[in-house]
Amino acid sequence: MNTPVLFSTPETKAGVRKPGMMVLPQGVERHPVPGGGSRAVPIFAGDQITLQDVEGLQPIEMVFFGPDKRSDAAMLGAKGGRSPEGLIAALTGHPSGEKVIAALEKTGFSIADADASLVFEGGSRAGETASFQAVSDGLLIICAAGGAMDAHQQWAPSDVVLFITRINKRPLKDMSLVHDPLADPLVSLHIQPGEAKPYEVKAGEYIQVLDVQGRECSDFQAFSRRALDAGLERDIDPTTTRSLMGALYPKPGLLAKYFSVDQEPLVEIIQDTVGRHDTFGLACTARYYEDLGYPGHVNCSDNINLEMQAYDVRPRGGWPAINFFFNTILDETNAISMDEPYSRPGDYVLMRALTDLVCVSTGCPCDVDPANGWQPSDIQVWTYRENEDFKRSIGWRKTPGADVEETKKTGFHDCFARHTRNFVEYAGYWLAQDMMHHGSIAEYWAAREKAVIMDLSPLRKYEVTGPDAEALMQLSITRDVKKIPVGGIVYTAMCYEHGGMIDDGTLFRLGDTNFRWIGGNDQSGLWLRKQAEERGLNAWVRSSTDHHCNVAVQGPLSREILKDVIWTPPAQPTVEELQWFRFSIGRIGGFHGPSVVLSRTGYSGELGYEVFCHPKDAEQVFDAIWAAGAPHGLTPFGLAALDMVRIEAGLIFAGSEFDDQTDPMEAGIGFTVPLKSKTDEFIGRAALERRKAHPQKKLVGLELEGGVVPTPGDCIHIGKPQVGVVTSAMRSPVLGKVIALARVDLAHAEIGTELEVGRLDGDQLRLPAKIVAFPHFDPKKERVKGNYESVRGG
Repeated sequence: MNTPVLFSTPETKAGVRKPGMMVLPQGVERHPVPGGGSRAVPIFAGDQITLQDVEGLQPIEMVFFGPDKRSDAAMLGAKGGRSPEGLIAALTGHPSGEKVIAALEKTGFSIADADASLVFEGGSRAGETASFQAVSDGLLIICAAGGAMDAHQQWAPSDVVLFITRINKRPLKDMSLVHDPLADPLVSLHIQPGEAKPYEVKAGEYIQVLDVQGRECSDFQAFSRRALDAGLERDIDPTTTRSLMGALYPKPGLLAKYFSVDQEPLVEIIQDTVGRHDTFGLACTARYYEDLGYPGHVNCSDNINLEMQAYDVRPRGGWPAINFFFNTILDETNAISMDEPYSRPGDYVLMRALTDLVCVSTGCPCDVDPANGWQPSDIQVWTYRENEDFKRSIGWRKTPGADVEETKKTGFHDCFARHTRNFVEYAGYWLAQDMMHHGSIAEYWAAREKAVIMDLSPLRKYEVTGPDAEALMQLSITRDVKKIPVGGIVYTAMCYEHGGMIDDGTLFRLGDTNFRWIGGNDQSGLWLRKQAEERGLNAWVRSSTDHHCNVAVQGPLSREILKDVIWTPPAQPTVEELQWFRFSIGRIGGFHGPSVVLSRTGYSGELGYEVFCHPKDAEQVFDAIWAAGAPHGLTPFGLAALDMVRIEAGLIFAGSEFDDQTDPMEAGIGFTVPLKSKTDEFIGRAALERRKAHPQKKLVGLELEGGVVPTPGDCIHIGKPQVGVVTSAMRSPVLGKVIALARVDLAHAEIGTELEVGRLDGDQLRLPAKIVAFPHFDPKKERVKGNYESVRGG
């Protein structure tokens, strides 16, 4: 076993670092293996194999087949003699198994005869590596073994990374070979800078445009084949597309289509790992380069003209193409400029043809500005059959240098899909925006008067375990962890050294040395792991987000609904007994039902609970709650209505009420920083002591006149000077007023202070506003405590 080795490093030139452009040494390949999944890679004699356990405590099964179809771990210098039980389960239990099965079938190897080796059998630290060397050609299969985890358990399988140092190092020009197509392609086109290539696709077929080395843009146009045959040119029209989609460019989801000038949809975006493209400028033209002093420079518009001659398409001085990966910038003066693309090596856009098309793609040759990162490189195009099953996805990365992840469906997705098709991407997952047969207003009133059920599975869950788990959490959050009992929950902030917030979240105490952190983003979990590693703490921080999906059941009738659904053993509190910010471990329906964790928490300002389970049990959990809730008017609940209830209740949201420049006091949650009662040091304490002693800003509530709902980010004025900014706003159904949350200068934060919210340019339209008590609704929080008899409608 070795200490951690970092193969991937950010590209750095002249001191400029690019964390999104991770560079490997020549001859080194990187192959991520998902937790619970597997991967098969061809190996050649002399290749060095390095396995890295990203999060720690992840056993890895390794199988190697030689050219004689014999499996022998000794050919890697490893100890074998095991049956590959984890791998066999992963082949059918994880989506990654499909490609491994295909590789086995292609080579004729039998997994039943495999000689498996177990790496990290005795445990491992985060980032720990183990290395082996192949003495023969063959097929290597790696499995991050692990299965389903009950809601109260903490041992979810986690990702590992396979690095291969090839004995025969591949030159950079062959880098395209490291990117695999998504399926067996119909057409494969490798396009170098300064080239354009046409291709035809039938209705229903797919088109993938991939950036091979990163930071390269590619102009794309698609022509209706039917129109061309009739002597007409009907290609993608960017202006029509922007108008119909209401966006700068389409993205996967409901607003995904590119249209012709006749408003005929030509293609729709299925997957996009970048999310940054251009529909405003022309493909580069001869005139563009001439005006810069480069006459005769090869350009995409002329290349498109040349290649489309065969289809009798008239030449144009500049093509209004869709410029994939091009980074257009519109500044405050309305000037259009550009910078390096966001795309990394292997990033792509996947489209589906909506009619028979003639398409053309380019490799942009621009080397005189940042459009291609100053180094034009290759583009790869593949097309696929219409019967391929490609899921809609927007690329998500936990960090700039992390592997791209597809937008995922939560365990409860299909349950909510019974009620809506309006799903939006939220932190890497598809969540319902609202329900077709209800709408956000009806959902809102159901939360206030009856009960609602909502999918909150994208909340990030991290299991924190080990002898130093308490010390790690005491160091990393603002609340006093030592005072949390087993079965208790605390809401807290997590801060950087300068006092700015990383995240807010809840910490569950499952045991003396066992915690579960639930926050809004992955950065908080990665920060915890970093602290454990850098400070030498004997603790592990492992992601369990995809193994713990959760629904929130909120509203005055939530307890009545859940009391007959969730069974708890005698040592655990029942639904009726469960107190605010406590959790119980139970099962659905009885002793033999699916395992759940029930917490008395929520994000609505009402009595509420959250129910956590493994995704495999999600449908059964949902159906049981739905059946029990039907007589009580239980209503499915989306993101739009959630934003309404949380603003009324004064609950903060990342990116609105706080960011890494905002401290907890400025975010309105100063109660999470007990500087007097928590005497232990924690990260950010010194900065928070200074900032509390010298406050500058305060989160306040506003009531506005005129009926106009301001936009988050709108400026707040007293006369000419700006004294604050709106963070969230809504028209409150229960209060009958426009209300907002805002951060204002402390000198103007007193209740009753009259202000103006600036619209348009901040001066030409002013909305009268007044600072009021906050939260706006149920300021004593009686409803969330279940004390409905003591309040009258808030």
